[in-house]
Amino acid sequence: MSPSSPVPSQSRRYAIAGMTCDHCVLSVREEVAEVAGVGDVAVDLASGTLTVSRTGIDDDAIRDAVAEAGYEVVT
Repeated sequence: MSPSSPVPSQSRRYAIAGMTCDHCVLSVREEVAEVAGVGDVAVDLASGTLTVSRTGIDDDAIRDAVAEAGYEVVT
């Protein structure tokens, strides 16, 4: 019996609307980090982006976490 292969980690970048300060960055980072499957979370205030390393989660879970923090993922 062969061992199952680990699920590969993916990296995805999202544009976030409404972040204006370090508190905004912290709020988004904390909410997204709680999503199951999320590894690394990087939020860049200057560019208004969120970069997430993740395994097996969907974009809706990230959008919901960002909304919970009070911001919006924009396309």
